[in-house]
Amino acid sequence: MTSLIPSKEAAGSLLSVYELTEDLLRTVGSPAVHALRQEGARRFAELGIPTPKDEEYKYTPLRPLEEMRFQPAYGATVSRAEFEATLLGRLEGIHLVFVNGEYAPELSSEQALPEGVAIGSLGKALEQCPALVERYLTQVAKISDADKLGQPVYPFVALNTAFLGEGAFVFVPENVHVDAPIYISYLTKSEHGVFASHPRTLIVLEAGARAGVAEVYQGLKGPYFTNAVTEVVVKEGAVLEHVRVQDETAEGLHLGAVQAYQRRDSTWRSLTIHLGARIGRADVGLYLDGENTESVLDGIYVGTGEQILDLHSRIDHAKPHCHSFQIVKGILADRARGVFNGKIFVYQDAQKTDAKQTNQAMLLSKTASVDTKPQLEIFADDVKCTHGATVGQLREDALFYLRARGIPLREAQALLTYAFVSEVLEPLADEGLRHVLEARLFAKLEESEAIRFET
Repeated sequence: MTSLIPSKEAAGSLLSVYELTEDLLRTVGSPAVHALRQEGARRFAELGIPTPKDEEYKYTPLRPLEEMRFQPAYGATVSRAEFEATLLGRLEGIHLVFVNGEYAPELSSEQALPEGVAIGSLGKALEQCPALVERYLTQVAKISDADKLGQPVYPFVALNTAFLGEGAFVFVPENVHVDAPIYISYLTKSEHGVFASHPRTLIVLEAGARAGVAEVYQGLKGPYFTNAVTEVVVKEGAVLEHVRVQDETAEGLHLGAVQAYQRRDSTWRSLTIHLGARIGRADVGLYLDGENTESVLDGIYVGTGEQILDLHSRIDHAKPHCHSFQIVKGILADRARGVFNGKIFVYQDAQKTDAKQTNQAMLLSKTASVDTKPQLEIFADDVKCTHGATVGQLREDALFYLRARGIPLREAQALLTYAFVSEVLEPLADEGLRHVLEARLFAKLEESEAIRFET
């Protein structure tokens, strides 16, 4: 493959910030953790920033990232009122809040937790329970080709690892159930120049554990770059509902990766939602390393204006009798572009695999577009695997039917749009979060120049 570094200045701008802050980063965690940072920086320098010549980034140009000249991240103040106005701010649950990549204890909530449960700042966990954190850190989101799982090494995972230090840590020990929802808010407020933040989230459920986690990346002001990585480990018989929402500012850039690992008899229900950012991309990867697992990797992206929203996924079925289901819904208006690329690999030993993948996109304007590419690679002979993609518009006869019964255009469009995405939203067990996401979805659609809602 040819070099993926289109501009040494672009990669250098990000790495120069690492060089400026390396001594400060070194103070967080053990020498082994800092060795991971150094390897991450070396790997990113080697891989560089992908160009459209790379098939994986063919439809997601990163030139705006090249144009940015970054400075070290700086602090910002978010009031309680500002926090309560965010997506998760008024929901009841366990809150971890970060502002410009820094933990904000004044906005976070502490609750009595079952014995052995750890929910808090990753930076603090690296100091207080380093052996526990280091046991899992970078074991799923790999930065080295050696002994890696099925997932490739992503350049921006390596870059995130170079800045390892702060983020969220969720650990639920064996057979413990956390009933309260866990909410992680990554808020960004750019007021004094462009910077990059690299939050890391590590979620570990040991055998028989249960929890629900929602992480939201929400922009409050200005241009910036969020480069986020989430590692998920779901052990034998554990159950995790995981929601990830990207709602950055219109000037922001967001590149995120979720890498998950499941053992036998476990369940991971995942929902990825793309709403904000000038360019937003999520790479969701799952490695199934045990029999009788159940996995749901659903997604929603809603683009308006000139946004580019990209959802890539890869599922590796390595063991037999596993089930994965994926439905990704896209809504695009104005001149927005959506991208979906979903890969499913079924290994030779993964007999009796059941894998279903569907991508459906709704175009609300003639200038919106979507590039969709579902893929299957099957090396076993006793499997049930299907995939498919459809692109269409709101049905005129359905709109006419609703309007003929006195429903205004705005409500009619909202009803049909909700019906389109409800298949993905309604299974959420967290009812409060579901209502918040529904409201944000409709507010997002009202931003479109292509839709003129009647009052």
